[in-house]
Amino acid sequence: MAVQLPTFEDLLKKTATSFEHIYKRKPDIAACAPGRVNLIGEHIDYCDGFVLPMALPMVTIIVGRKNDTKSDCNITTMCAEADQPKQVQFQIENLCSGTPKWANYVKGVISHYGFSVPGFDAVINTNVPIGGGLSSSAALEVATLKFIEIIADEKYAKEKDKALICQKAEHTFANMPCGIMDQFISVMGKEKHALLIDCQSLNVNHIPFDAEDLLVLICNSNVKHELSSSEYPTRRKQCSEALKLMGLESYREANLSHLKALEGSAENVLIKRARHVIGEIERTLKASEALKSCDFITVGRLMLESHKSLSSDFEVSCHELDKLVDLAMQCNGVLGSRMTGGGFGGCTVSLVLSKEIDNVIKQIDSEYSGATFYVCKPADGARAIDLGNLN
Repeated sequence: MAVQLPTFEDLLKKTATSFEHIYKRKPDIAACAPGRVNLIGEHIDYCDGFVLPMALPMVTIIVGRKNDTKSDCNITTMCAEADQPKQVQFQIENLCSGTPKWANYVKGVISHYGFSVPGFDAVINTNVPIGGGLSSSAALEVATLKFIEIIADEKYAKEKDKALICQKAEHTFANMPCGIMDQFISVMGKEKHALLIDCQSLNVNHIPFDAEDLLVLICNSNVKHELSSSEYPTRRKQCSEALKLMGLESYREANLSHLKALEGSAENVLIKRARHVIGEIERTLKASEALKSCDFITVGRLMLESHKSLSSDFEVSCHELDKLVDLAMQCNGVLGSRMTGGGFGGCTVSLVLSKEIDNVIKQIDSEYSGATFYVCKPADGARAIDLGNLN
């Protein structure tokens, strides 16, 4: 059945209690940022495309307070999946990436923050699934930024700047050349809305997504094939090569007729990669317009078309994800389903009628062993947390 995650209140209380136990004093600052699920627009955020994610109710929380130093940071993570050690100490004036890997996201954000940050103690906790393609890394980065904004008492006026700092942190300290989608939605998410992001201009538009009779079902396959991290930069390079061969500056100039320039090339795989990007940009724009019109049938159809393209043309799906999508589409009340995230494992996302959600979960669960289900609606983005009412 669907996973019953800790409530936000319980997660916060547990994190604050752990801080008090570890550091022998109460925290006075807290912030959180959500994970995300992308409804449509996959692997095109680094191709000047459009993406349509929504923020999840699952969040990463950071609680803490200043310590008596100018530069010393002491941070503990409560995340069971994080690599060891779970506690780190470092100096803000001497930041460099290393081990454990989870700390690199925190260090990277501090390094690129642009303002002086005093020493602090903190505890991190999360209910965003790790490694499931729901952007746990961006949730950590953005929660860190929100936290140090409060600690340093220096805030960026533009939300875009915050997201770009977090993206840069992932590029330089985690060595992952990600696009901007994950950080943007974690910063700018809004309850009952998806976020249409123009990855070329960085303009955003909140798209109403408030349907009482619909739910978003996330199904975690709980598999992650090892080639996922290596294939991401490979796909990005292939998209760039295809664009160059088509003689274009941006995929925003491209249409399917431009694929002719790739015919007969040494690597016909570039045709498939470019075809996905061109088609996915168009599908995402159509889906956002359909969402505005509450045409959820069309949204679902476009989601399924997106998955087929990701599986056959972009080749980032896998047997498990294809099976979960097929099983979902066999269920009554499912309007559309697709893989979401980097691929090669992780999660699918489906648009499901509320009245059928229990039956859909039961039917998929009976045919796929080991899946984890999350039922959600669009939630808010990063925010400070008032600890005054914490019991």
